[in-house]
Amino acid sequence: MSTLVAITYPSKQTAESALATLGQLQKQELISIKDAIIATNDGEKIQLDQAVNLTGAGALGGAFWGGLVGLIFLMPLAGMAIGAASGALSGKLSDYGIDDDFAKDLSSKVDPGQAALLLMADTDSPDRVVSEMKKHEFGGEIIYTNLSSEDEQRLRDAAASA
Repeated sequence: MSTLVAITYPSKQTAESALATLGQLQKQELISIKDAIIATNDGEKIQLDQAVNLTGAGALGGAFWGGLVGLIFLMPLAGMAIGAASGALSGKLSDYGIDDDFAKDLSSKVDPGQAALLLMADTDSPDRVVSEMKKHEFGGEIIYTNLSSEDEQRLRDAAASA
């Protein structure tokens, strides 16, 4: 089961830097990011920036399968075009990972001007991930997790220790 963690940061730029660092940790195979959202509160509305572009991924997958089916019927270009269009549409309409309504509700508790990073991920070495994130001193505060009480307290203690 993936872990869901929400962390507030003083600005959107800080949240983006934290997400970029997590991306580097994913390349090192220390964490596997399933979904990530950066939510900003400008005082009037909540803006959600999805880290995973499902429209592009759907179009790429649709083009592949459409091209393959098109080869069977000797129309690979038409198959790729139809597949890409249908894949992009299904990607745009799908809601994968973190629920947008949940993200907006949680982000409404963030002070205006601040940002929240909502992260759904798996890791076998949480201590190393927390240690690497602390090196960058992003200054975030954990506001939500789906961990057990004991695991959440361990995460908070690890994040707080310098």
